[in-house]
Amino acid sequence: MDRFDGQLAVVVGGGSGIGRAMVERLVGLGGAAIIASRSADKLARVAEEIGPAVTARPLDMTDTGAVEAWAEALPEVDHLVISASSAAHGPFRDLPMEDLRGMFEAKFFGPYQVAKAVLPKLRAGGSLTFFSGVLSRRPGANCSGLGAVNGAVESLTYALALELGPDLRVNCVSPGMVRSEAYAGLPEAAREAMYRDTGASLPLGRVGSVADLAEAVTFLMANAYTTGLVLDIDGGHRVRQYATR
Repeated sequence: MDRFDGQLAVVVGGGSGIGRAMVERLVGLGGAAIIASRSADKLARVAEEIGPAVTARPLDMTDTGAVEAWAEALPEVDHLVISASSAAHGPFRDLPMEDLRGMFEAKFFGPYQVAKAVLPKLRAGGSLTFFSGVLSRRPGANCSGLGAVNGAVESLTYALALELGPDLRVNCVSPGMVRSEAYAGLPEAAREAMYRDTGASLPLGRVGSVADLAEAVTFLMANAYTTGLVLDIDGGHRVRQYATR
């Protein structure tokens, strides 16, 4: 992996889970990061734990005015990674429209307006990385809304790779199930059973780790000949067996 000496990345969602792991890897490779999320306290704690190469700047992606002011105050940066996510599950017939709209606000419109606001601060030769998810192209029951928003993020990735090149590279990471804080609200027994059963259905026999995803993001940031790519980091989810083997 190339080093990131002298390079600065903005990581939205960098206060926990995949985003935090990505920041830790970036700093370990010589880079620096500005991390953002809604929780100022969490960001400050993470910045202190990782070290002086990390700066915390809280942000609510769904507040257009706040996004514009926040982006205006940024220095020039080399990379933008938006790993924040949201999920609303439920049958198509029953999923409340407010839940669907809330998910699109958090996972599509929020990243869209952050990318647009930060664009003037991105140096030529830099990168923009979005996050989608496996349900965009391998749907699951009761996940039509989540599959739709993931598909929208991927479509935006393709379009921006074309529109913003050659100055910027635009890619997307599509994670499968990953052991992370995203599932912290589940009871431990249910959470471990979910990891076990999903892992058993995958060719690699396990769910992912945040380190797996962090490695993928830094690859996309570093590789100068990669753009317009949706990179599946999912343990083989697209060829998985839905029945436990």
